[in-house]
Amino acid sequence: MKGLLRITWLLLLCFSQVHAATTQDADAQAAKALLEKALAYYQRNGDKAFAAFSRQGEFIDHDRYVFVVDTHGILLASGGPSSALIGRDVSEQLGPDLQASFKQALAVPEGQGIQQADYRWQNWNDGKVEHKHVFYQRVGERILAVGYYLPRATPEHARGLRDKAVKALLMDEAGTLKAINSLQGDFLQDDLYVFVVDLNTGRYVAHGTDLRLVNTDFGKIKDPDGRPVGQPILKLMTEQDQSEYQYRWKNPVTGKVENKHTYLRKAGHFLVAVGYYSP
Repeated sequence: MKGLLRITWLLLLCFSQVHAATTQDADAQAAKALLEKALAYYQRNGDKAFAAFSRQGEFIDHDRYVFVVDTHGILLASGGPSSALIGRDVSEQLGPDLQASFKQALAVPEGQGIQQADYRWQNWNDGKVEHKHVFYQRVGERILAVGYYLPRATPEHARGLRDKAVKALLMDEAGTLKAINSLQGDFLQDDLYVFVVDLNTGRYVAHGTDLRLVNTDFGKIKDPDGRPVGQPILKLMTEQDQSEYQYRWKNPVTGKVENKHTYLRKAGHFLVAVGYYSP
């Protein structure tokens, strides 16, 4: 029976990962297609295309839109909320990750085709700063781009945030725990967050979305259906330094109870965990 349940769980996990990947693939294809359409239009019309890019119409597809900057950082066109910045130098107003992406775009010689980058930007549909993937191409002194928001964090994002938290914790224990418990910043990204358990006491010492859990007994934690979560995870971490665990938990972004796949790793006497959600 246990074997059958495990096989069922693995099949559900694989299905949810495939579904998420299929959704993101469709978003990526739509964004790239919109950029290709904009590039063709720009080749025919030159800078006169900026007016079409900046108004409601064929170059806006849900939360995907065309935007154009020149190599000096001046925003020349935008079909999104950044249209208020048209004509202004936006290079210094960008966050560190977007500044890095902009410099990367400038470093790519013309004629290299469509490039890709990742950054964080405010989603005009919900007002939240979210992870965004962008396709762009340089044409002369212009950079045309179309981005799309990633609806959910990927396994790679979760593992990356976990490893980042482990490294930070080993370098600055008190500062990292304080940063996680601040409920903002580097350790809270969309539906990804870090939680930390002291393996000596079995209690939470940090939680990225719910401070009420700090100092409570992690071993007593159960999922919304009453199934143990904390105890099985603690047992896993007595056997190995790194592992994974699947359970049901409330997604802080959607507000729904969803499947959560959590990556676990020891950092000294701490357990560091980050998980991604799938419907």
